[in-house]
Amino acid sequence: MKLSQKTASKSHRVLLFGGPKVGKTKLAGDLSDAFDLLWVDMENGVDTLLQLPKEQQDRIELISLPDTRSYPIAIETCLKMIKGNKGTICEKHGKWNCMLCLKAGDPAIEIELNALPLTTVVVFDSLTQLTNSAIANITKGKDDDYKMQHDDWGNLGKLMDTFLSHVQNAPFNIVCISHETEVEMEDGKNKLVPTAGTRNFSRNTAKYFDEVVYCEVKNKRHIAASSTTYANNILTGSRTGSVLESEASASLIPIFKGEVKPVNTGAANATGTPAASALSGLAALKANLASASKK
Repeated sequence: MKLSQKTASKSHRVLLFGGPKVGKTKLAGDLSDAFDLLWVDMENGVDTLLQLPKEQQDRIELISLPDTRSYPIAIETCLKMIKGNKGTICEKHGKWNCMLCLKAGDPAIEIELNALPLTTVVVFDSLTQLTNSAIANITKGKDDDYKMQHDDWGNLGKLMDTFLSHVQNAPFNIVCISHETEVEMEDGKNKLVPTAGTRNFSRNTAKYFDEVVYCEVKNKRHIAASSTTYANNILTGSRTGSVLESEASASLIPIFKGEVKPVNTGAANATGTPAASALSGLAALKANLASASKK
């Protein structure tokens, strides 16, 4: 197939990351203003979503996975769920096709991600907890002071790659939320990257996503940044050319609706600077003089 015959993917994969309390959950939750959300909660941290208007809350289907060190169910369920096949997740255990709950007739949510319309976005909250769950699964039965060996770290990378490779090729919309970690890049410089597996694996997590968005609080304002030129020490990027940091109020809705209009980052970054204001003033003065000379 020639490239000219290739059409862009209709589904989108977005990774949100940053420190705690910087607006990640709200940015993803605000998608419910235009989309139905299937929210996979691994951290029991959906209080932010309860601040949404009721009509938006009604558009969010919550799947709670009670993941703990002694019961690492998140990695097991998410690996089966992300393949997109039809199945159920029980409300009691968060387990995929739980035979105990099926036999007892206990509540379960039936899902089939590959059958979801593009009016739905699946949110995984978070890759950080998914990493912890994978580690707990790998070291299950070991003493609490057990230190992971080389093969254990290799297995962690395999589990995360299996999950994220399905994310990368998913025919449905996805948002993954994660925290930040500092790693040394191949050029020797340190950068903040999304947490997903080992530090080395986290360094390359961006390749699985179309948009990598960093959230932070700056000058008492919540910022969501997506352009590759946002900061030298933070990993961000967008295949659609979105520049969320140029917006007064960032939103993921245009990305998932395919309405992104790329912004000239140089112009965006210059807006509001003294130099930009001076140039704007000179341009206005020139226009006024030209107008006066014609009278």
